[in-house]
Amino acid sequence: MKGKSWKNLPEGGLILEAGNSVAFKTADWRTLTPEWSKDKCINCLKCHFMCPEGAIPVKGGKMQGIDLNFCKGCGICAAECPVKAITMKKECVNGKA
Repeated sequence: MKGKSWKNLPEGGLILEAGNSVAFKTADWRTLTPEWSKDKCINCLKCHFMCPEGAIPVKGGKMQGIDLNFCKGCGICAAECPVKAITMKKECVNGKA
């Protein structure tokens, strides 16, 4: 059975209609995962404002956690947290770290 050539594959990363980003999980290539300690968090919201992906939702002036569907694992949130309430851990793949 002969496979398809790379020339027959559709182009990836195309945005065919406006406003569709919420329909796609974009964190598939993450290698580090942020872990948030609610007990340590002082809700300064530096992580929220510094996150380039908007992956840290806030409600009523308080952090609600980290949306791992959109977090790319860059670690900016952990670096900016003044009380180290966010730490970066190696992403587990198939049960292996």
